Amino acid sequence: MATELDHDCPNCGEERNFYRTAATSLHLGLKTKWSCPECDYGFIRIGGDITSATA
Repeated sequence: MATELDHDCPNCGEERNFYRTAATSLHLGLKTKWSCPECDYGFIRIGGDITSATA
């Protein structure tokens, strides 16, 4: 699995290169935590379909 992800950061106001900070398997799929290295904004993605990101 990739350790980097390009995603819009609502705190920075532009697209950033997020880094995977954690991953674990759940019954819903793989849960991954992503963090912006510039401002520490983070979001969680589960199985690629469920996300906590608002941007």
